[in-house]
Amino acid sequence: MPTPPLRDQTLAVLGAGNIGRALVGGLLRGDDVPAAQITATRRTASALDELAQRLPGVRVTTDNAGAVGGASVVLVSVKPQNAAALLAEVAPHVRPGTLVLSTLAGATTAALAEALGQSLPVVRAMPNTPALVDEAATAIAPGAHAGPEHTALAREVFEAVGLVEEVPEHLMDAVTGLSGSGPAYVFMVIEALTDAGVKQGLPRTVAARLSAQTVLGAARLAIETGRHPAILRDEVTTPGGTTISAVAELERHGLRTMLIDAVAMATERSRQLSEIRE
Repeated sequence: MPTPPLRDQTLAVLGAGNIGRALVGGLLRGDDVPAAQITATRRTASALDELAQRLPGVRVTTDNAGAVGGASVVLVSVKPQNAAALLAEVAPHVRPGTLVLSTLAGATTAALAEALGQSLPVVRAMPNTPALVDEAATAIAPGAHAGPEHTALAREVFEAVGLVEEVPEHLMDAVTGLSGSGPAYVFMVIEALTDAGVKQGLPRTVAARLSAQTVLGAARLAIETGRHPAILRDEVTTPGGTTISAVAELERHGLRTMLIDAVAMATERSRQLSEIRE
């Protein structure tokens, strides 16, 4: 029997924090799933009130078990340290054949299926916080029991908030280190550029806007032209000019090496989180 389209699914989002809330918001804005078919959970009443205000029409609750009981797709989006208790709570209530999507850093599809006690189709995903503005970079990796139809459904969910790439599961730790943690690196660059502008006499508000727009514009140029970043850099680097002087200084301080090492460190930390612990 073919898998029903996304619009006909019932979705439970367990742990609707920043990423979970962003995904639901994207699905609602795109009219991908009716609000009445979505249940989102949080742990506290105050968090539920905020969620209800941000996502009108969506059912909000602290009852994780009740949320999964009526769901055809379950998104697990809690913090890794809370995952074991949550999965133990909902395992008896997940229906056979339910598609499980997970944004848990380091948690493998096999570990999730084992924790839920069934051979369920599990698709692991690593979105990042630009999902909040529909500009996420998300990688997905299907588990052993997930067929092409499950992967296609997962892709549809995450495309509601940005770009989606499918990768083998063994590369998900690298994805976590690169795009999962990547916004933090870029925010540091924006902050540093802003401070640099202030040092040179620009008002902070002006420097902040110019810095953020420069990063946004450069990224959009790279995406829309599809040209190698080195070529785009060369096009603004004239002989003996200002840009080559700055580039030489960045190279002298090892900018590339620092970023490569940062991604490696985050990747290793993701590997260390690969077990769902009690």
